[in-house]
Amino acid sequence: MTKSLKPIFLLLLLISVACSDNNQLIQQLESINNTFKNEFAPDKRVAIFDVNFSRENNKIIINGATDTKEAHQKLLDSLQSLKIDFADKIRVLPDSIVGNKMYAVAKNSVINIRSKPKHSAELGTQGLLGMSLKILDKEGDFYRIQTPDNYISWVDKGGIAKMNKNEIENWNASKKIIFTKNFGYVYTDKNEKSSIVSDITLGGILKYLSEDSNYYEVKYPDNRTGFVKKSEAVIYNSWLNHLASTKNDIETTARAMQGFPYLWGGTSSKGVDCSGFTKMVYLMNGFVIPRDASQQINAGKTVDTNLDFSDLQKGDLLFFGTKATEDKKQRIVHVGIWLGNHKMEFIHASGNVHLSSMDKNQPNYDEFNKNRYLGSRRYLGTKDKMIVDLKTQLKL
Repeated sequence: MTKSLKPIFLLLLLISVACSDNNQLIQQLESINNTFKNEFAPDKRVAIFDVNFSRENNKIIINGATDTKEAHQKLLDSLQSLKIDFADKIRVLPDSIVGNKMYAVAKNSVINIRSKPKHSAELGTQGLLGMSLKILDKEGDFYRIQTPDNYISWVDKGGIAKMNKNEIENWNASKKIIFTKNFGYVYTDKNEKSSIVSDITLGGILKYLSEDSNYYEVKYPDNRTGFVKKSEAVIYNSWLNHLASTKNDIETTARAMQGFPYLWGGTSSKGVDCSGFTKMVYLMNGFVIPRDASQQINAGKTVDTNLDFSDLQKGDLLFFGTKATEDKKQRIVHVGIWLGNHKMEFIHASGNVHLSSMDKNQPNYDEFNKNRYLGSRRYLGTKDKMIVDLKTQLKL
């Protein structure tokens, strides 16, 4: 299907609609709706097109929400071309419920981003201190936000500082520091025995205010201030400019995370799931990559088509799951990072972050994952719109 419904399709649909009863009409409209959903929001994790139809007093009522103006307009154009009497009640996000503060920055060391607007909902992903976010919607005390990897879900209001366009631009343009240790603290004074403003974790970012020989003075997005040890952080732009992002750098970063606990939905040093781990490794090498393993397999360059590990390089992502059958699509459920060496090792988060081997003669041989290995992707040295090189943003 092209970016708009083809004329012949509309003509056939118009004839069908004209001869249909109310139930058939709704079904036909749902067919149109599904066409647009498949085009503009095939992955609900990164796009919104949630529209439904009902009928009141011979008029079709369209309810729902989308974050795509183009999809909304094309849907309306299609219905108008069918000469259907309808009332448009679709919300194009963000709308007036959000107001002019359509952006936010994470203000806690780690913010938990959930699948639904409630604390008991499944953890979908996490955000790190200083991370810029888009606000799309609000429900109760929760905001529907979009992270830099385009992941859409809900965060409690206590984890973010809301901003308007000017404020977020100022935040993004300001000089910052990035925390490079796994765990640490921001202090109220230039003394580690002083009280603590908050904890801070690997990859956390704060605004730079000043420095002396031992500490950076920093500011939070909600204007709190504090001090970070210079031995545990570095100026963000300097860090980014000096990243080589080589295969060995990927290995060094990954090995430094050994022992991190497994946490479904985790993308921080407080806990990672399998794709959260690979995401963090690449983030600390200057890349924003897709959130989930089933998304990560669609990025980069396909390697090791023979599935014998001979074509792999250090840093490649290995994917695991169930093969496609006549009835079911391939299902990706796990991902790790290839390290290679004579032990044929890879590192992944399962229980915790640890090394496993594809060599049956090694004590850490992972027969289970070897048997469900589906293929690999190479990110390093590959240009792909799904792999964002943060270094290029310094030149913008």
